[in-house]
Amino acid sequence: MGANSSSISELPENEYLKKLSGAEPISENDPFWNQLLSFSFTTPTNSADLKLLEEATISVCKSLVEKNPRTGNLGSLIKVFLSRTKELKISAECQNHLFIWQAHNALFIICCLLKVFISTMSEEELQLHFTYEEKTPGSYGTECEDLIEELLCCLIQLIVEIPLLDITYSISLEAVTTLVVFLSCQLFHKEILRESLIHKYLMHGRCLPYTSRLVKTLLYNFIRQERSPPPGTHVFQQQTDGGGLLYGIASGVATGLWTVFTLGGVGSKPTPQLEQCSPLANQSLLLLLVLANLTDAPDTPNPYRQAIMSFKNTQDSSAFSSSNPHAFQINFNSLYTALCEQQKSDQATLLLYMLLHQNGNVRTYVLARTDIENLVLPILEILYHVEERNSHHVYMALIILLILTEDDGFNRSIHEVILKNITWYAERVLTEISLGSLLILVVIRTIQYNMTRTRDKYLHTNCLAALANMSAQFRSLHQYAAQRIISLFSLLSKKHNKVLEQATQSLRGSLDSNDTPLPDYAQDLNVIEEVIRMMLEIINSCLTNSLHHNPNLVYALLYKRDLFEQFRTHPSFQDIMQNIDLVISFFSSRLEQAGAELSVERVLEIIKQGALALPKDRLRKFPELKFKYVEEEQPEEFFIPYVWSLVYNSAVALYWNPRDIQLFTMDSG
Repeated sequence: MGANSSSISELPENEYLKKLSGAEPISENDPFWNQLLSFSFTTPTNSADLKLLEEATISVCKSLVEKNPRTGNLGSLIKVFLSRTKELKISAECQNHLFIWQAHNALFIICCLLKVFISTMSEEELQLHFTYEEKTPGSYGTECEDLIEELLCCLIQLIVEIPLLDITYSISLEAVTTLVVFLSCQLFHKEILRESLIHKYLMHGRCLPYTSRLVKTLLYNFIRQERSPPPGTHVFQQQTDGGGLLYGIASGVATGLWTVFTLGGVGSKPTPQLEQCSPLANQSLLLLLVLANLTDAPDTPNPYRQAIMSFKNTQDSSAFSSSNPHAFQINFNSLYTALCEQQKSDQATLLLYMLLHQNGNVRTYVLARTDIENLVLPILEILYHVEERNSHHVYMALIILLILTEDDGFNRSIHEVILKNITWYAERVLTEISLGSLLILVVIRTIQYNMTRTRDKYLHTNCLAALANMSAQFRSLHQYAAQRIISLFSLLSKKHNKVLEQATQSLRGSLDSNDTPLPDYAQDLNVIEEVIRMMLEIINSCLTNSLHHNPNLVYALLYKRDLFEQFRTHPSFQDIMQNIDLVISFFSSRLEQAGAELSVERVLEIIKQGALALPKDRLRKFPELKFKYVEEEQPEEFFIPYVWSLVYNSAVALYWNPRDIQLFTMDSG
């Protein structure tokens, strides 16, 4: 940095970086800082470039760790940054490129240094490094200021107060990234951090009053999806003839003082993927998820989670609750649109889950939307492409459906939304189908995938719970959806028979050999029978509540009537089979009376007529099927590693050495 580095490989020998990390204390008023901070580069946007940068600067960082107790240069650098941020808002309004440019560069260096410090030392040691000043070795500053708290507060103020323009985009992104880095100490602990110095600063003191504004700003960054300005536009325009790593700076601005290096190649066009993405939106969402999942302090609930749980629509004129000082208002229509458009990413799906589960205002608004298909279809696509998604993303999508299906209005309305040409559904051409029938198809497909691949009971349970919640409201089921319901029951029936046969053979074999341990077929049989009963209850619920609305299901039931024969006398299913058996007998009799060689259309006509003729009181009433999603105890044990795996794998502006990560194994993300 400064004037002597023309490539990444030369950074370890850069005279300014060597001076920063050397044995000489540098006063915060030294002209050196102007020289150090006068560099420009294309901000790295992928982990490969970031890895190169980290490897090139690790020796400088380690040298600073060693020398800082004597020099206090880290503190001086931070004070230089803090002094320059005081005029940032005015600089943005006055288009003062140079001032913003150098403030950004100072923060970029601080962020790079912090990442190394946090990954190699405890929070207590980190705190000491913020107190060292230019004094005798090992002595501490006597000033009452707390530099960590001041820096954290400054970063939050920068995020919420500086207007987002082309010239401020990079420094806004760097501020968000630096906050993520501050919180990254969790990555280097196997256990969930329940007491953390950084958490304490963010939940108390000077940072606390900014809680609602920070959450609101991060949400709006996600909503707006502002793309990164083209390289160079936020600082100085590149000369047209400047190829390679070096290029000139506009004349008249201390020509020769600055050297420019880039990680992506100066003048190279951004890839289509980069053109489509917003690093600031992505990083803001990750920071929001990290903040929302911080553990509660012993004396204080997490204020960021409180803010997320309580914000309201800008059109809501009702008074805020006095019990929550962190409530605010945001445009729900814009938020809904962004959530619909961004569901391809884990983090957007996780945000949607959190809002539906924790914020009653958002849940009520979403369920009242007349274009609910815009939200449900992306969720169904996640489940449909289950092979390409990680298990956590699939779980979040499934739980979102479960939460939505808790509402009877949702379960009715999805059968009224007619969709045309679902191109991503490959098993069958669906030229016209209701959203409700498509939802059933995708959930059943997920169950079948789970039965043959992952065999996860938790996933099974949630899929069946969603179907059960909807079953009383099934309306005009598509013939293919009706067929798949019965096909799933057929698959379960075959599996039941297979496990039963294995258990019988195993029992016979055990009579010949007392030494061989028996496989636990009883447990397998119990699980499969629970699933079969649930499927019978779902079919029964539809028949007792909306028989006349679902001739295609009755048709599929009659077509595969032999499947149900073995369960009529089974003690686990006798009660629930009564209604199904009655429906099969009633409609079979009417079809026999109509004669042989009936067309499909004629059979459906007879079923529709019979549905009106069947007395409702002949069908036994069972308790309504209703399942409510309940978050497990200590949810942080799941969510905190999940969120940090998203941060780690996103790597929009961060890179960590996988060997240093303790929170999760590298194949879990």
